Amino acid sequence: MEQILRELLLPDTERIRRATKQLQIALRDPAALPVLCNLLASAADPQIRQLAAVLTRRCLNTRWRRLVAEPRESLKSVVLTSLQRESEHSVRLSLAQLTATIFRKEGLEAWPQLMQLLQHSTHSPYVPEREMGLLLLSVVVTSQPEAFRPHHRELLHLLNETLGAVGNPGLLFYSLRTLTTMATYLGTDDVPLARMLVPKLIVAVQTLIPIDEAKACESLEALDELLESEVPIITPHLSEVLTFCLAVAGNTALGDAVRVRILCCLTFLVKVKSKALLKNRLLPLLLHALFPIMAAEPPLGQLDPEDQDSEDEELEIGLVGETPKHFAVQVVDMLALHLPPEKLCLQLMPMLEEALQSKSPYQRKAGLLVLAVLSDGAGDHIRQRLLPPLLQIVCKGLEDPSQVVRNAALFALGQFSENLQPHISSYSGQVMPLLLAYLKSVPLGHVHHLAKACYALENFVENLGPKVQPYLPELMDCMLHPLRNPSSPRAKELAVSALGAIATAAQASLLPYFPTIVEHLQEFLLTGHEDLQPVQIQSLETLGVLARAVGEPMRPLAEECCQLGLGLCDQVDDPDLRRCTYSLFAALSGLMGEGLAPYLPQITTLMLLSLRSTDGIVPQYDGSSSFLLFDDESDGEEEEELMDEDVEEEEDSEISGYSVENAYFDEKEDTCAALGEISVNTSVAFLPYMESVFEEVFKLLECPHLNVRKAAHEALGQFCCALHKACQSCSSEPTSAALQAVLARVVSSYTQAISGERERQVVMSVLEALTHVLRSCGTLVLQPPGRLAELCSVLKAVLQRKTACQDTDEEEEEKEDQAEYDAMLLEHAGEAIPALAAAAGGDAFAPFFAGFLPLLLCKTKQGCTVAEKSFAVGTLAESIQGLGAASAQFVSRLLPVLLSTTREADPEHGSAMIVSVTTSVGPLPAC
Repeated sequence: MEQILRELLLPDTERIRRATKQLQIALRDPAALPVLCNLLASAADPQIRQLAAVLTRRCLNTRWRRLVAEPRESLKSVVLTSLQRESEHSVRLSLAQLTATIFRKEGLEAWPQLMQLLQHSTHSPYVPEREMGLLLLSVVVTSQPEAFRPHHRELLHLLNETLGAVGNPGLLFYSLRTLTTMATYLGTDDVPLARMLVPKLIVAVQTLIPIDEAKACESLEALDELLESEVPIITPHLSEVLTFCLAVAGNTALGDAVRVRILCCLTFLVKVKSKALLKNRLLPLLLHALFPIMAAEPPLGQLDPEDQDSEDEELEIGLVGETPKHFAVQVVDMLALHLPPEKLCLQLMPMLEEALQSKSPYQRKAGLLVLAVLSDGAGDHIRQRLLPPLLQIVCKGLEDPSQVVRNAALFALGQFSENLQPHISSYSGQVMPLLLAYLKSVPLGHVHHLAKACYALENFVENLGPKVQPYLPELMDCMLHPLRNPSSPRAKELAVSALGAIATAAQASLLPYFPTIVEHLQEFLLTGHEDLQPVQIQSLETLGVLARAVGEPMRPLAEECCQLGLGLCDQVDDPDLRRCTYSLFAALSGLMGEGLAPYLPQITTLMLLSLRSTDGIVPQYDGSSSFLLFDDESDGEEEEELMDEDVEEEEDSEISGYSVENAYFDEKEDTCAALGEISVNTSVAFLPYMESVFEEVFKLLECPHLNVRKAAHEALGQFCCALHKACQSCSSEPTSAALQAVLARVVSSYTQAISGERERQVVMSVLEALTHVLRSCGTLVLQPPGRLAELCSVLKAVLQRKTACQDTDEEEEEKEDQAEYDAMLLEHAGEAIPALAAAAGGDAFAPFFAGFLPLLLCKTKQGCTVAEKSFAVGTLAESIQGLGAASAQFVSRLLPVLLSTTREADPEHGSAMIVSVTTSVGPLPAC
């Protein structure tokens, strides 16, 4: 056996191949395990000892149950003894991982010697022994954290001691690894001891940074986990944590990786502790530290990645890159999403003004990037109060002498166009001439700058609607020019993409250009040139946009488009091509309806493969769980793949997670969206595929990517609507039963998501989907007993800010300003309430409306904003319509609100509610 292992370590591919086959045969023999145990304990070569430990662990994953008591006990003893004797770090790590594998099989009670070793070694005065103990502790706690819950107090006391060992980076690193795992499981009783660790955690990471930045980055996971903990551990030390993070982020002597990692911590801190930041008056400190990072100049003679004339498409847009500058801007983005805009802008605007007036182009660039991200979270505030002056600043930036600033201005304008609709479209007379002039000034060969100009143009144009008509001839001339003439594939791709945006705005006005556009798209769709594949993919997407925009003129081409899309999916294995094809099928389903039926077998087969696909999923191995200064810890890890392929593993203790390429997430997201739309448009024709599609989409509710979860929830709602539509057009017992079964599962998943989902965007999508299902399916949604009460309960929790995605600090005041996204969440819940009233009927809903009423009335008080009053009164007005005559019992409480709102800032909604009440219950009593 030892000779086989030696052969595996040789730099000779052929000998390794032969040795691998010999090893696979040898490991089938039950006697191989004792031999491996002997080697891991006594082989002279540490590489042999390590490989023996790795192979033993892999064997035990599936063979532990076959071992009788005596060999088990012997093996456990050998492993612990070897750990204590071993001096080589890489071997210790493999032995610790082997120990963890046995521990998962046995548990603490069946292996008291393990606990004894941990207690003895972690308190040893001999540093190498103590380091071994903490290495072992970090590995076994990570392997089964639940088992250590009864020992939290003891472990926290230990970490309080070991995190003070600033002279020993190994002890610090393993202590932080253990704390990272424990943080998720800490309870209220653990808070006092856990809080004591926060200052020591900061010092420990500060100690690790100059020694090993990679290990320091990994150690910061402990801070992330404590921030996310359901118990308030970080809050008392928020100022210390923030000061530490800002010091590291602003230290230009450090590497970008550790600065970016600390800025990620800051982004997360803002997300989960936004109210505490305001309460502790830490916002000015944060903003003053971020601006120098955002405005930092690149090294002399260089440019920031997004300003280089690169062929990398991701860098063309303007805010992508692994640099501290980009991540500092993301912190501001998170501030805009999670802070009340008035309070953020009060602090931010003076700094912005200074940056935008600076002589430094990088200061001006920073100011424009901040404006860009501010438009997302503080969009309503900008629309109502700041749009004219801020848009003027952005337009001025388009004419800046510095290309760096012009790039940032284009990005800002694109973001404004996305986030400030519909108000920004009214400035088309000011913006469009500037954009067209800029577009014409960019030579076709400069595709990097052309991409930035097209990004801004597309986002602005696609929402113009009829206002695009005066600019249509000039726009079409600009976009058709690179298609008619020699130009780079990227220039053609950008032009084809822009045509889709123009079509969205122009609709029927595009018809004079329709034949020319289709001719060019067909040329690209049928091309066999590999360098034109991105143009081919974009042509598919634009073809789908055209189908939606022009409608009937596209119908004669519909079947040809279906065949073309299916053919391309068969020929080209590319996730972007598939998702664009699926979007095309969805658009065509709106034209063809049940006429899409002949193609549904192929379409649904392709889409199911996309939903089930694990392409692009890469396991992340926990190979970084060791700490060895100035050494490569990955040596020997490759040999772990040499185990017998015939033996299926129960689990792999080294897989710490998975990464998925974004293109595959995008494919799943667009597949869900397309399936939902196709199911509604094809109605009865989709029924044979509903069950299999539903099950696959339902599984994606657990997807780690929030956009996929959003799309899955939305598709499930559309499946309910599709089944209801099918029942109405062709009622049958199986279809009705299927509708009830689907509604039960979908509505249950919606209530769980509203209560437990951590991402607000997902919850808003769920609330919107629920409202749509209620309006479409009506009373059927509420048929099971208790369903109405369940839905009212979760909606009430949203209004009370008691769901998982709402920032509810333990010391939160009753009345406070809120971020715009928090207000949007309440508005989505407010839209579901009237839909629920209409579905349930007045008499059934009235007792539940009584519970909603005080929560809505409190938002009509004198101190509330116009937006809050508008939301409350609008929700009340629509709910009263659903209540009908049953609203009479609430008139006495509603009357004062009606009268005050008709006099105040929002008379429109007040008048609407008066109309609702008088329609439902007759004239109001005289005052």
